[in-house]
Amino acid sequence: MKRSGPILLAALAAGTAYAAGPQTPSDFGTLFCEASLAGDMALIEGAQTPGLETIIADALARNAEIQAAAPDEKPPLGDGIPWRSWPDYADGCEIGTITESDGEAMVEIRYTFSGAPDATYADQLVLRAAAVAGQGWLLDDIAFIEAMTLRKSLAEAFAP
Repeated sequence: MKRSGPILLAALAAGTAYAAGPQTPSDFGTLFCEASLAGDMALIEGAQTPGLETIIADALARNAEIQAAAPDEKPPLGDGIPWRSWPDYADGCEIGTITESDGEAMVEIRYTFSGAPDATYADQLVLRAAAVAGQGWLLDDIAFIEAMTLRKSLAEAFAP
């Protein structure tokens, strides 16, 4: 995977994450891979659409309530926000195909495992251009394998 030192350093220098999204879908994919490999998805927290930010905040609040009510049990999001199809740590991450049209972009993220070369898979970041020109791209969802998405996964985590 191509390293994006300047992008990552800019995000770190800002304190936690981007005040706006990365300027290109490719930059977003690079930052997403950097965050995924570092195990620190906070690097993209400031680069989400308001709708996705609300969904994640609500899910985390519900998860905290469930944890507080049953502290000895693992809550629905006990492994954190599901940022990819599988929770297993992939030690390789690279950008695949990028499609862009009318303020939307799909960025393929390919995950690899050095110890299991046949266990690769790809998710797709669903990006939206920020409402304010020049504010870059924002994450709106992630299309996982098997017709699941980040939004659906968070909703189903709390379904009765």
